[in-house]
Amino acid sequence: MDKIVFITGATAGFGEACARKFAANNHNLIITGRRQERLQQLAEELTGTYPVAVLPLVFDVRNREQVLEMIGSIPEQWKRIDVLINNAGLAAGKDDFAQASLDDWDTMVDTNIKGFAYVAQAVSNLMIPHKRGHIINLGSVAAKQVYAQGNMYCATKHAVEALSQAMRIDLLPYHIKVTAIHPGAANTEFSTVRFKGDRIAADKVYEGLIPLVAADVAETIFYCAGLPDHVCINDLVITCTQQADCFYYDRG
Repeated sequence: MDKIVFITGATAGFGEACARKFAANNHNLIITGRRQERLQQLAEELTGTYPVAVLPLVFDVRNREQVLEMIGSIPEQWKRIDVLINNAGLAAGKDDFAQASLDDWDTMVDTNIKGFAYVAQAVSNLMIPHKRGHIINLGSVAAKQVYAQGNMYCATKHAVEALSQAMRIDLLPYHIKVTAIHPGAANTEFSTVRFKGDRIAADKVYEGLIPLVAADVAETIFYCAGLPDHVCINDLVITCTQQADCFYYDRG
């Protein structure tokens, strides 16, 4: 079997865009997500369009038992994973610290930190015997700066940055690359989820901007994954041209 790329959160946004990009370049895929119908549709579309094999796995990264069971039961021919795109994550709510929903906090911690780590550990244990592999973790500019009403989301993305550094150190003896990708304003389903389906509030985030789209981030990830074995981009921040950081925008 040719190169195998494992993508979490593949039913939308960056994950779906990565699945399309890597499949278009003849990489075999393990795609995961919670929405079975969307995952199956994507798998059928990709295998019908490109000469690739796709293994869809339906599970919730927040459920440790599901993660360990599903990854542990991958058929033998799929276990030699070359690249993990550790993408599943979300923002829930945008409120002042004192008024923030504790349920939103739990959802973000369980997904963005715990689920993120469960998947990375399980997949890295498949890479270790081969002394090769590449883990690409999706962070955010919120891993670099904390902004108003970003409280727990920013905290979880700071954790992604710390865990990426920790993985890079601990997996060094096994020659496993670890890259953290930190996108800025990107117009995907992410904002709609954050604002609980309020599309008007989500669209306001991008007013006056030509923001990133999912395909831009997928192109960047594909580039990082295609570098020679001895080259690793450790940490990369990507924004649209009209964004300098979390605070400075030129909205025309």
